[in-house]
Amino acid sequence: MGYADIMRVPTTGASWKTSQQDSLGYSGVKASHTMAQTDQARMGQYRSIIVSVGNETDIDPALIAGIISRESRAGNALVNGWGDSGRAWGLMQVDITSTGGGHSAQGAWDSKEHIKQATGILVYFIGRISQKFPGWSREEQLKGGIAAYNMGDGNVVSKNVDERTTGGDYSNDVVARAQWYKNNGF
Repeated sequence: MGYADIMRVPTTGASWKTSQQDSLGYSGVKASHTMAQTDQARMGQYRSIIVSVGNETDIDPALIAGIISRESRAGNALVNGWGDSGRAWGLMQVDITSTGGGHSAQGAWDSKEHIKQATGILVYFIGRISQKFPGWSREEQLKGGIAAYNMGDGNVVSKNVDERTTGGDYSNDVVARAQWYKNNGF
């Protein structure tokens, strides 16, 4: 889509810590792919919304699915739409705390309105990283934007974009999951 080809973004996949969500005996791209596949049936119910928002925002629907898989396990990790101990809302976990994103919860937790809001936040961060690091390739800027979606653009300080992300692997895991979704119907 418009920002970079998700299939061209290099990734190391999930860390050991992240892979233990599913008690996997391995980490890396294989672990990310396994977790994405685990979420596939639940993700299917949101496919038409994800594709619609992807088309409207020029973000690859597979990337949106990858974030949803990482953030909420396609809704499976949420309680009444809330995650992160009540600090984040919806499938894509929009941070509503004043010390985090400071956003408001828009729409139902599994609605097009929510996914569009969260994807807009992602687009904002891709833009911020592109401005901050104009010499990076489009793929590096996209990966940096994904990391910034997790912890803000001020925490992206080098091409090792995950050094300050949750699990130390956020963008690598999301990219690997997105690549799996791209190869499997998104």
